[in-house]
Amino acid sequence: MKALLLAGGLGTRLRPLTENLPKPMAPVGNRPWLEHVLLHLKRQGIDEFVIAVKHYPEIIKERLGDGRRLGVQIEYSVERSLLGTAGAIKNAESLLSDRFLVVNADIVHNMSILPLLEFHLQHKGLVTIGLTEVEDPSQYGVVQQDSTGEILCFIEKPKRNEAPSRRVNAGIYVMDKEALQWIPKNKEVSIEKETFPLLIEHRAVYGTKVDGYWMDMGTNERYRKVHWDLLDRKFPLPLNEIEQDTGIWVGEDTQIGSGVLFLPPVLIGDEVHIGDRSVIGPYAVIGDRCVIGKHVRCSETIMWDGCKVHDAAQLNNCIFGYDLELEARHILYQAVMNRMTGVVQG
Repeated sequence: MKALLLAGGLGTRLRPLTENLPKPMAPVGNRPWLEHVLLHLKRQGIDEFVIAVKHYPEIIKERLGDGRRLGVQIEYSVERSLLGTAGAIKNAESLLSDRFLVVNADIVHNMSILPLLEFHLQHKGLVTIGLTEVEDPSQYGVVQQDSTGEILCFIEKPKRNEAPSRRVNAGIYVMDKEALQWIPKNKEVSIEKETFPLLIEHRAVYGTKVDGYWMDMGTNERYRKVHWDLLDRKFPLPLNEIEQDTGIWVGEDTQIGSGVLFLPPVLIGDEVHIGDRSVIGPYAVIGDRCVIGKHVRCSETIMWDGCKVHDAAQLNNCIFGYDLELEARHILYQAVMNRMTGVVQG
């Protein structure tokens, strides 16, 4: 069975971080999230992938190529114009198997796919939607189901005390290729607003709860939450770095100066240089090849690869994109969004 990864979204809510980057390529734990998805599904026995791309496809192709480096096979379906979620699936039709998995590649998750597939094989529908339970269903489209798991309707953003359930679409589906006949070609189509309601009318859509971590990382706040959950191991994502002490992960060829204090949890990438008497953490994620000056204070901050921080800078509650240099005159970075530098904070 092949997996189709939907990676063509614009990631507007994460800008400026995703101004020149596909949203699924935003790093999570110092590795592009899309790469984590491939490896997560590979561990569950899926090694053939189609990636639907639109926004900066060359970045994805350059990083992942044909998948050989990761031990998988990758083909690409390129959207020439915006096609929406269903349109992107239809666009990839010729590359898909008769039954296939669809994963919204900008949803952060750690879910088991096998129960979803097993449930799909038990009913006569064309689509099985993986469902997750959320604390506040008023922010989502909530499903109403019968006792067999058939989805009767989606109720969009119901009042909390009026929601029929707390189950929402997790962005993971098993689909039979036959379902694609309901999607028009070369047209922008939403699977949630158009295709699923149409298939529900024909009693072809079922849903089942899938267990495991789930988070839409579409905002700065949620992107931070994903990382804090990762550091707390609520989100048990495999890390390349070695845990040298409880809650302190450090990568290869990293140089740590005299008197550096780590306040866990912290994650430090490869080839990082940290200057004397800097204090890192709690809740700090520092990407590969970053250079941290002396007497720097860095907490509740995510820093992508290649950043340079000058001496005595104080970083709190920040997200920094790739290859940024924090000038010495900028002593305190906090609660500011600066589109010119790509610094996102607060």
